[in-house]
Amino acid sequence: MSSVLIIDDHPIVLQGCRRMLQDAGVAAVLEARDAVSGYRLYRRHRPEVVIVDLAMQGSGLGGLPLIRRIRSHDPQARIMVLSMHSDPIIVSRALEAGATGYVLKDTSSEDLLKAFAKVQAGTPYLSGDLAMQVALAHTSARQNPLAELTPRELQILSLLAEGKPYGRIAEEINVSYKTVVNVSSQLKQKLKARNLPELIRTAVQLLQAAPIAKTSRPDLEKLP
Repeated sequence: MSSVLIIDDHPIVLQGCRRMLQDAGVAAVLEARDAVSGYRLYRRHRPEVVIVDLAMQGSGLGGLPLIRRIRSHDPQARIMVLSMHSDPIIVSRALEAGATGYVLKDTSSEDLLKAFAKVQAGTPYLSGDLAMQVALAHTSARQNPLAELTPRELQILSLLAEGKPYGRIAEEINVSYKTVVNVSSQLKQKLKARNLPELIRTAVQLLQAAPIAKTSRPDLEKLP
């Protein structure tokens, strides 16, 4: 008997995936509309496959820390990302976080089921186009400053781009004020910004070109 957990905040996506998987013979389909409830359902039911969106309820790429948390709890977890994001850097981040497969939301039903079958069998899956883009992104990573940043640096950079001060950032991501100051100093060096206003302008420009938003959710991190 196969079981699947779908985590997505769009009711239409949930309904469509559920019907498609049930028609394909999946016995049990669980649903969640946010990362926290999705993680709790995962811990409670241990589904065979988890299908997760990366962007949920305005949380940027809130699906990334969810994937990491599931993987840390079960290194053998089979996770398929179903996302609108085709940026190869974002795809790479999802794979690095522990996703087994990555599928775009505009893919055909046939290809989606093909990807699901691969992930269910524990086989990594990327479409040919995505695989090529990810490979090229790794080849030219140095040309994109975001590819050189750590998850924490990306997180703080995205919050700076939103115009939030150091103190507010420290509160939101549960770190010390000094940590935010130190990371911002590192960001200035890596992005060649002479001061904070220039760093913020650079952050806005880079994140608008290739939106990589928050990669950590304090509410998710508090879960057992």
